[in-house]
Amino acid sequence: MSRPTPSAAPSRGAEPAEPVEVGTAGSLLTRRPVRRGFLVLLAAAVATVNATVLASAILTLSLKSGAIGGEANATTVLSIVTAIGALVAFIGYPVVGRMSDRTLGRLGRRRPYLLAGAGLIAVGAGLQIAAADVVVLVASYVVLTLGSVCGLVAAGAIVPDRIAPEHRGAPSAIIGLGAPLGAVIGLFLAQSVQPNLAAMIALPALVAVVATIALACFIDDEPLDRDLRPTFRLREFLGTFWVSPLAHPSFAWAWASRLMIFFGVAAVNAYQAFYLIIVQHQDPATVGTAIFVATVILTGVSLVFAPLFGKLSDRVGRRKPFVVAAALIFALGLALVALAADFGSFLVAIAVMGLGQGVYFAVDFALITEVLPDPDNPAKDLGIMNLASNLPSSLVPAVAPALLAVGVPAGAFNFTALFVAGAIAAVLGALLILPIRRVK
Repeated sequence: MSRPTPSAAPSRGAEPAEPVEVGTAGSLLTRRPVRRGFLVLLAAAVATVNATVLASAILTLSLKSGAIGGEANATTVLSIVTAIGALVAFIGYPVVGRMSDRTLGRLGRRRPYLLAGAGLIAVGAGLQIAAADVVVLVASYVVLTLGSVCGLVAAGAIVPDRIAPEHRGAPSAIIGLGAPLGAVIGLFLAQSVQPNLAAMIALPALVAVVATIALACFIDDEPLDRDLRPTFRLREFLGTFWVSPLAHPSFAWAWASRLMIFFGVAAVNAYQAFYLIIVQHQDPATVGTAIFVATVILTGVSLVFAPLFGKLSDRVGRRKPFVVAAALIFALGLALVALAADFGSFLVAIAVMGLGQGVYFAVDFALITEVLPDPDNPAKDLGIMNLASNLPSSLVPAVAPALLAVGVPAGAFNFTALFVAGAIAAVLGALLILPIRRVK
């Protein structure tokens, strides 16, 4: 007998619909579109958690690294901190996802991790403010990363938990645009209080804590029935970080595609501050404003096109063509960044990236939810998919020094080589979508 089609559970304030049998135990859940208030709170939580992490990764962590390591060692300190943070994310996403899928208790499966995420973000921000050496800075970023992992895993799992596949276009856009919108929010908050570095770190974190707690209080997160709890054996735990590409090829292709595309994203995000200071001659004291302007353009263009293409994808019932086109446009934007002769040209390139990013983030998450190996327990597999988004944050710092040194004298930086490598990776990401068979 084939497995029943997964559906979404009732959501508070949803419109009534016919019940549909779903789940391994044949429980009755109801497909109902969620109300707008839920989507607003979901967007706020996802965006502000990303705001805290990205404001740190793009701006404040670079400034803190410079303060600790000096100009000569700032990039080395940044690479060490981001690489360790990415390793923590690598372990954290699937482990927290598996724990969330198995969590019992009256608070439900997802709410405890939203609350834990809020607490860890607050602690991580406090440690980063206090950091006076590399060890404490690493510890602060590890805690902050764990907080974001808890918050984003729980928020992402709510979508396949509660929303039927045919209604996932809008929430997919919310999840996907959480990062670029979060970057705008985080950088706006950070640069609004510059050059006070402590305030630049604390303000985005405070907003994220409030938004995450608000979502935790609102969601209809029913406790997991003990009889439906996924089994836990040593062999299965060791498989936390693994989904067989032979058994689930569509998931594997989607994972590889996302890895390549986010390599391009990381190439810009991780080194944007240094690029603007060294190549575009921005003042280090106000570089946050330049990054904020670029991020507003990137996200503004994304926000214009993402809802349109998210709805269009739902209407035509196709995901792959949108993801492929988006990846190619994003690659073009990265190539233009590599060729930018001045700050104006850089902003034009960023706008092109924004177009590709908007289309990609509007549709990619919806595609992913349709290739999950176990739709009834999605958090673990979404955690593995999130590795593809976060591994580049570790891979890029590992290969960036070699790329930045290509064809230039000692002490100089070849940012063109770094961004061209990102563009090539995005093109590969587009090609890797083509073999997916489970989604049109």
